[in-house]
Amino acid sequence: MEMAKEHIEEIRRTKFSIGGEPNPLTEDLHQAVKNLSAELYAKDVHFLMELIQNAEDNDYLEGVDPSLEFIITSQDITATGAQATLLIFNNEKGFSLKNIESICSVGRSTKKGNRRRGYIGEKGIGFKSVFLVAAQPYIFSNGYQIRFNEDPCPHCNLGYIVPEWVEENPTVSDIKQVYGSAGSLPTTTVVLPLKADKVKPVKQQLSSIHPEVLLFLTKIKRLSVRERNQDPRTNTVSAIAITSETNFVTRKNIDAESYTLHLSAEEKGSDGECSYYMWKQKFPVRQENKVERRMDAEELSITLAFPIQERLHRGMSSPGLYAFLPTEMVTNFPFLIQADFLLASSRETILLDSKWNLGILACVPTAFINAFVSLVKDPENVPVSSLAPMLRFIPVNSSSYRVLNSVRESIKAKLVEEDIVPSESYSQQKFFHKPREVGRLMPAFWNILGSARKQGVSLHNLSSHGKYILSSSFDKQEYDHILSFLGVEPVNDGWYAKCIQGSNLVSGVSEDVYLDILLFLADNWSKFDRTNIKNISLVKYVGINGAVYLCSINECTNGMVIRLCPYHVTLVTCHG
Repeated sequence: MEMAKEHIEEIRRTKFSIGGEPNPLTEDLHQAVKNLSAELYAKDVHFLMELIQNAEDNDYLEGVDPSLEFIITSQDITATGAQATLLIFNNEKGFSLKNIESICSVGRSTKKGNRRRGYIGEKGIGFKSVFLVAAQPYIFSNGYQIRFNEDPCPHCNLGYIVPEWVEENPTVSDIKQVYGSAGSLPTTTVVLPLKADKVKPVKQQLSSIHPEVLLFLTKIKRLSVRERNQDPRTNTVSAIAITSETNFVTRKNIDAESYTLHLSAEEKGSDGECSYYMWKQKFPVRQENKVERRMDAEELSITLAFPIQERLHRGMSSPGLYAFLPTEMVTNFPFLIQADFLLASSRETILLDSKWNLGILACVPTAFINAFVSLVKDPENVPVSSLAPMLRFIPVNSSSYRVLNSVRESIKAKLVEEDIVPSESYSQQKFFHKPREVGRLMPAFWNILGSARKQGVSLHNLSSHGKYILSSSFDKQEYDHILSFLGVEPVNDGWYAKCIQGSNLVSGVSEDVYLDILLFLADNWSKFDRTNIKNISLVKYVGINGAVYLCSINECTNGMVIRLCPYHVTLVTCHG
């Protein structure tokens, strides 16, 4: 600790002006930091995302399960008169001499130039965002006990980056008492005595951290938020623990891999869980999409996340675009898009006119098609019925962003050329076709086919009457809007006549099902009247020998003398 203290004193001396006279340049630097912080973090709560980002970029010892914990308390452990104090705990390796020098400077982030190593921060002033909610932030890490002040130091006229050693208020013991664990404290603790007007918005945002914030992080697998007051009845922050566990089923194909990720959230004693099918694919960077901030990038990576169950909801609306951490862009797509997008300074949106970002978005349709095909066609020994819910991942709804609508239209154009729609084969084998090659049936006829199959009628040639028939698991009203989007249309009216004639439906079913066929035809006669239905053997009659035979409707109405089975007269007399 003594060495750490000496290091801080040395840094302080470098900030002081020579001869004790204030240096006018420091005033300019102080104002520059203040303006930059205000510009980048115009919203009070961006510091939360910055702290999560910093934790993701930190280094961790082998065997450590990286975690981040937020605790807010009404205790004023800093003796600054704060109404509430926010403590952030992170079990990283801890601050090094280089990290301390970086945080006491502007634009000297230790992460710069290391984006290929997975760092997601790049502006170099992430920690400075805490000044929006706290005038005096504290850091306890690896023996360092320091605080900063947004007010200019009287010795150098410089705020924000001049460290001050902390002996008490708080002490490590004070922090441990708030942490409340019998074990040792995590390596790094940040203490933020909140400004009075920031207490409410910070509490609201702590209660609204979305579980999916962990979805595209590679290190942080657990995040918790809790409030700790002497009287638990005064707690207003919704306690939450978010954990993500990866179960990699890795596959390499076209420079892509897929895996399943399980995200769970515990809140107010109840658990929620959602599994995500993750598809990560790499693409070469085109020369026309290169920009200065990504000039050394030769490839880009896109990750798509498909929520298998209902997405976890907590506070904020569910974002659709991620740059490792969520933006505030709601895409209306039923899947999430993650990439190394260039962001607006507010971090709320991606730069929609950036050549780099447009290059990424141009690759999303290909990534989606590959992911969707693998979802629908790859699973072995899985019945078609379990694949039908995958249709909901198709982006049917339009987006409020023009560039994303272009992505949607490109996805549609690619989908309609893919063999992704299963036909009904009534066998273990699965057959897939292009959407335009498959036809839908009326629900009443599906009921007839279901009854006929139970009675032993073979329907293996169902798709041999001029059109592949959409799998019954997919041909449901709940998928109408998706099938319409893909261009899957009903079979033409003449198909039913061919099916009834070619599938032994009339002779092979019981009298009750036969009557259902006649009623189906009667109810839809305005459609079938112009087809070949009158010429197929459809009407049962009793021969002279007492046996039951079949004749067509035309034969019945052209003078053929027959004795109809009693309850089948209705169809002929009404429509003959």
